[in-house]
Amino acid sequence: MNYKQFNNKVIVRIDKGEELVDGLKTICKKLDIKLGSIIGIGSTDKVTIGLLNTKTKKYQLKEFTGDHEIASLVGNITMMNGEVYLHLHLTICNVEHKAIGGHLTSAIISATFEGIIDIYEGQVTREYNDDVGLNHLKL
Repeated sequence: MNYKQFNNKVIVRIDKGEELVDGLKTICKKLDIKLGSIIGIGSTDKVTIGLLNTKTKKYQLKEFTGDHEIASLVGNITMMNGEVYLHLHLTICNVEHKAIGGHLTSAIISATFEGIIDIYEGQVTREYNDDVGLNHLKL
């Protein structure tokens, strides 16, 4: 993992074999990022993504293995209970160029990940909303 900051932007590289979500959280903690957004592309050979079941209020997780391109990662950075909170969505493409997407839980990078974090001044926190089963933005 490596990164370089330019004012309110951070250019990120997560390397082969590294876990993507952990790497992004580590960067946010080191740079004390409390509010921001992230975009990125790359590749993974082991990824877990989920879809919220709105009736049970639980994520239905599925793991995908094998070569996949990260066609798009988008998300935001906030805080919850004093800790960095990443809300990330991911679209991956397989060898047949079919896309699969959802809420990113974890991903092992197979070649590289390249991302850009935009840092915003201020702080937004989250709180659990029992009605929908999600950690909502507290605005």
